[in-house]
Amino acid sequence: MNNIITDLKNLEIETLKNLKNSKAKNTLRAYQSDFKDFSSFCIKNGFPSVPTQPKIIALYITHLSKTSKFSTLKRRIASISVIHKIKGHYLDTKHPIIMENLHGIKRTLGSRQNTKKPILINDLKLIIKAISQDKGKFKLRDKALILIGFAGGFRRSELVNFEYDDVEFVPEGVKILIKRSKTDQSGEGSIKAIPYFENQEFCPVISLKNYIKNKFEISNKGRIFNISDKSVALIIKKYASISGLDSNKYGGHSLRSGFATTAAEFGAEERNIMAMTGHKTTQMVRRYIHDANLFKNNALNKIKL
Repeated sequence: MNNIITDLKNLEIETLKNLKNSKAKNTLRAYQSDFKDFSSFCIKNGFPSVPTQPKIIALYITHLSKTSKFSTLKRRIASISVIHKIKGHYLDTKHPIIMENLHGIKRTLGSRQNTKKPILINDLKLIIKAISQDKGKFKLRDKALILIGFAGGFRRSELVNFEYDDVEFVPEGVKILIKRSKTDQSGEGSIKAIPYFENQEFCPVISLKNYIKNKFEISNKGRIFNISDKSVALIIKKYASISGLDSNKYGGHSLRSGFATTAAEFGAEERNIMAMTGHKTTQMVRRYIHDANLFKNNALNKIKL
């Protein structure tokens, strides 16, 4: 009997480990950060945080709706649900009191996200020229980071995590292996192919090659950029400000959205944009395409005054 109890306990421990390992470390940290906020709300109001009840979740998202975006509410619910699963508790996040509350909040606030601006071609040129004039020791890194980040439609987590051995220069350009990403949690991997640009000043391949040659003279090991994903946003903001752009309007996602919007503006097909960015659904890519075509396909272009 004791052996059975021990075996069940071991199975429970292994199951909890599997639940934790099913998520990327960065994702799990984000869940834990969200749950910490929920726990603070529960402590303040005398509610249990684990296990909690749908009514408490409803009260929490009503509380959040006063200061947070609608997308934040949905993410917090998902985070609370995941933490409950990891701790072995069931939470009905589809309960009517939660869903109806969300619908009511959505109608009141709207659900469109206030996203950062994409870095488009003219913005990119201004930023690269600002980097070229910089006298800091990280100018080669920053130029390569921004050009590669833009050209590859990278997520920040992808951009900061690929390593020396993941990069292969070929006659056409460069191939970069992405071992794992947000939409590839199982680690099947994918390759981004970036060709040479005609204009060498703004060529991501040449810029990356120059940076790697400078950084990896002694040891051919390690992450290419060796910075945090938060640093990507800070670097973008720094050079946006130097370029005369409003740095508050740009962030870490601006490179990725800039690529998708620019590619759509120049007529790239939806499937080819998705192949580069790694989007699994068309919803976000179609938003980029819509934004790119706001003026191109505008009915007012037919009106002559």
